[in-house]
Order: sequence, then C-alpha cells, then structure tokens
Amino acid sequence: MQKMAVPPIEGTDAVSVPGGFGLYLHWPFCKSKCPYCDFNSHVRAAIDERRWREGLLRELDHYAAEIAAEGGPPRRLDSIFFGGGTPSLMHPDTVASLIERARQHWSFAPDIEITLEANPTSVEIARFRALAQAGVNRVSIGIQALDDESLRFLGRQHGAAEALQAFEAARAHFPRFTFDLIYARPHQTPAQWRNELKAALARAGGHLSLYQLTIEPGTAFEGAVARGEFSIPDEATQATLYEITQELTEEAGLPAYEISNHARPGEESRHNLVYWRYGDYVGVGPGAHGRLMLAGRKWATRQHRAPEPWLDLVEREGHATRQRDEVPAAARLEEMTLMGLRLSGGIARQRFIDETGSEPEALFDRARLDRLIEGGFLTLDGSGLKATAEGRQRLNALLPVLLG
Repeated sequence: MQKMAVPPIEGTDAVSVPGGFGLYLHWPFCKSKCPYCDFNSHVRAAIDERRWREGLLRELDHYAAEIAAEGGPPRRLDSIFFGGGTPSLMHPDTVASLIERARQHWSFAPDIEITLEANPTSVEIARFRALAQAGVNRVSIGIQALDDESLRFLGRQHGAAEALQAFEAARAHFPRFTFDLIYARPHQTPAQWRNELKAALARAGGHLSLYQLTIEPGTAFEGAVARGEFSIPDEATQATLYEITQELTEEAGLPAYEISNHARPGEESRHNLVYWRYGDYVGVGPGAHGRLMLAGRKWATRQHRAPEPWLDLVEREGHATRQRDEVPAAARLEEMTLMGLRLSGGIARQRFIDETGSEPEALFDRARLDRLIEGGFLTLDGSGLKATAEGRQRLNALLPVLLG
C-alpha cells in the first residue's frame, strides 16, 4: 500500500473553528469485552469489513454535506480520531479510505493529528507499519497495567511482554504515541503504583493517560463488586495515589494538562483538546456523538448505538442519526464549563464570548463564583476562568456549586 501523505492546507480559504474542529470515527468491535468497560464495544464472530467501510464513508459524506450546505469557505480539520472498540483491528485500507475521504471534504491543518486506538497484542502490533502508511501519525495504546496479574484481572488480551513490544513498535512507526494505565486497582499500594508509574514514564513518549479505576454501571465489574468479589481502594488511598501521579509526572516533564492526561508542552492530544475547548466535532459510527455550530446555532448529534441497526439505517438513509437537537444557551454554558475546567489552562475568556456573547463575570452567580475563588478552587483573571489544582481534584463537587 502506498503511503498517503497528509496534505497541507490547500490555499488560504480554509477557516479555523473556535475551539478547533475534529472528526471522530467509531469502530465498535473488540475481540473481547473488558470487565471495566462501559464503552459502545461489541464482540462479533465475523465482520463484513467492506460493508462497514462503505457505511462509515457514507455517514461521513452525510455530515460533510450538511456542513457544506452552510456555504462559505471550507473548514480546517485539526484532528481525526479512530476510536472504539478496537480500531486497530480495522484493515489499513479502510483507515486510508476514511482519511482520504475526509481530505476531500475539508482542508487539513498542516499539523493535523490522526490518532488510532490500539491494543498491544501481537496481531495489532504487526499492523502498525501499514497503519502509519495509511496516514495515521499518532497511536493510543491501551496498555492499562505493566504486570501480568493485573492485566488478567482487567481482562486484557495481552501480557506485560507484549506491552513492552508495543512501546518499541509505536516509537519505530509513529512520530507521536501515547498509552493508558489504570491505577487504584484492588490492593494496589502507593509503593506499588510509584514503581509502576516510574517504569511507565521511563518508556513514555510525549503523552500518557492515567485513569483511576471506576466501577461503571452495567459492567462485569459492577456485578463483581456487588457480590463482594473485590473492592477498590478507599478515598484516602485514592487521593494518595493521585498525588503520587502528579508528583512523578511533574518530575518527568509530563505535567497534567487535564485531570487524567499528561504531556510534554506541545504534545497534548489535539483531538481531546477540541472536546475540552468545546470546539466542533463530527461523530461518525455507532453511538458516536457530535457537536456542530451551524448558522450560529449549536447542535448535538448522536448516532444509533447498536452496530447492525446502525449499518442498516446508513445503507437505507445515508446516516443513522438518532439525536439532532439544538443546544440552548444555558446548556452550552454548562457543557463548556464542565469540559473546560478539566484543563489546567481552564477556559479562555474569548471562548465564553464566542459561545455566549458575554464575559464570564456575567454568566455565573457572583456570590457562588466569589466563594469558590476565595476558597482557592477557582481563579478568574484577564486570561479566563480556571480551576486550581485543588479545584480540579474536587471538580465533581465544585461544578454543582458553580453552575447552581
């Protein structure tokens, strides 16, 4: 397969969207369902990839046509993200076709980020070269743990040795890569996490995501906890593990730029920044969500969740949109605040003006805002509104107070 080079912006007529503009493509299939996972992922014995490729292309065309109907110059696309499920199980030709179709619809930013999620199994590692040739320039690897016992507990299909191979393969084939770890696992001590995180940081590139284990409704782990099979660490231990995470990543030069995400300056996930900065993004594939500003109005979109009905609808109607609702002004403020305060840099003052037409001082109850500022949880100045380190650690409690 010939490498499909990412082109520069064609001409000077492409426009940037406030907050950025991204494309999310959902591949819903996995080899197995992890017991902690509540994502829209499914296990199938066989997949007709030709049908799925055509379905994804057709729904992509639908949303591109809707955006084009606005008129005016084409948008500049800042990022493409292949999520799942396990998109590294897609044939590289499918990946290449979707990237090329996106290029036909929109101008690409010169530094466009094209990320694909992968698991570190030997089968998926073997595809890394072809995926890079297809146009992927960043891979996100679901490592989750660095010891075999923890990987078995988490239901992963790889071992620690394959995880180490994945690091080297990613470094060899992609200019940028990231990986995930899950901590606050049952019986995990601060000393154990400190050693594991140090080993991970020694192998990290410019970015890594570090998530505390949470028990999500509807997962196999929810049932296991209810039956008393295991429990996660108490709140005090979780807080200690979080503090160790901040300490070691800071020392390694990968500070937190978002609650669970760490990067060297300039290596932040551009696609996730589109979400956190409340930019526009198109969601294509089963269950994919989108947010689009069209003719001055913000729209929330959601595709049909179940894979086979999604594909049937796309083949009949050209898309499988199940929600297309205007986001009212109050909800836009709430969504932008919920997302933006996760970032260490907070929400830029101009983003409040872009989305609401008002300065942040006019948008929140002043007494509640002042109380949070005086408590050391928020700051508000000429650059914008941000949560302090203490505020980000308590964001779930802080946001209801701020938003009333």
